[in-house]
Order: sequence, then C-alpha cells, then structure tokens
Amino acid sequence: MSAPSRKPIMMTWQGVAASPRLESVRLLVSDGRLRASGRVVAAASPTTEAFSASFEFTVARSGDVGRGLLRTFTAEEERQISVGRTEDGVWLIDHGQGTERNEFDGAADVDVSGLVTFTALPIRRLGLHRKPGEHDLPVVYVTLPDLSVRLSHQTYRTVSVTDDGAVINYSVPDFSADLTVDRDGLVIDYPGIAKRV
Repeated sequence: MSAPSRKPIMMTWQGVAASPRLESVRLLVSDGRLRASGRVVAAASPTTEAFSASFEFTVARSGDVGRGLLRTFTAEEERQISVGRTEDGVWLIDHGQGTERNEFDGAADVDVSGLVTFTALPIRRLGLHRKPGEHDLPVVYVTLPDLSVRLSHQTYRTVSVTDDGAVINYSVPDFSADLTVDRDGLVIDYPGIAKRV
C-alpha cells in the first residue's frame, strides 16, 4: 500500500559553522515519492568564497534518487550539473559538456556538501528513524560551489528511536556527528553544521 499524499512543506536550516549559511527547501511527498526544491545562500569563509545554490531532486518509491539538478552562483562564475540514476544503477552526470556514466560502486544516494536536505535521503530510504540499523554506504558526493563529483563512503547508524523521532550517527573518515531527526527522518539538528528554524 502506497503512502498517502501530503501537502508540501517548507523547512529552513541555519548554519552554525564558521561560514554563515541558510538553507530552505520545499518538500512534497506524494504516493511514496519525494520531491525537493531548495536554495542555499552561504557567506564567504576562510576556505570558501560566497555563493548561492539551487537544487531540485526527485526520489522514487524505493528511496533511490531518480534525478536532480544543481546550480551554483559565485561572483565570478555560474555552474550547473544534472545527475540521474538509470533503472540498471548507472549514474549519468552532466556538467553541460556531455554525459558521463559511472556506477559509483552501486551508490543509491546523493550527498551535497553542507546541505542538510540530502542527509535525510539514506535515513528515510533505510528506515533508520523507525527501527535500529547500521549501514556503510557508497554515496555520490557533490561539492559546493564547484560541483565536482566523487564517490564517498558514509556510515549511518541508529543511536536511539523515540515517539518524536530518532538520533542517527553519521560518520565518514575524520568526522562523526549524532543527528537529531523527526518522525519523517528529516534533520532537526546537525551538530556543528546546522539547526532547523
């Protein structure tokens, strides 16, 4: 039985790191699918220039990312990338100069540096906010604002589940954080990165 349709919701996260940023997304869950349309505005930091970015992604009933589009803007440059995953598991990456094909070690998820929206995708797909589990995942990782793409290995582990949501540990080499998520698996608090407002 498919999930019931819901009205679209808006969520906003405020960055808590050294470089101030604001991320806002419109989420639509319909018949088990998820559509996310959002924007981030980031001030300059010692390691990153100021930029803004917009994104649109769709997620299938299975929880796999279907397709997405990311655009970034800096004072000097505008960039765009489209990503999509075929039914046979091949990723199609296009920076506007022809499509590259890559399996990315069987990855089913996309993560975008510093964006909280994408952290929820594997949590929701695997149901880690509903029942305990631990998964080491290959992930298609996109950096901002340059939109470079690489394979990343990430671990998601349920720490606790309550009636109000869950705590999920997210870790990569040299970084780990306990994320607080709501009953839908959407991030409330990402320590050191952002908080929902």
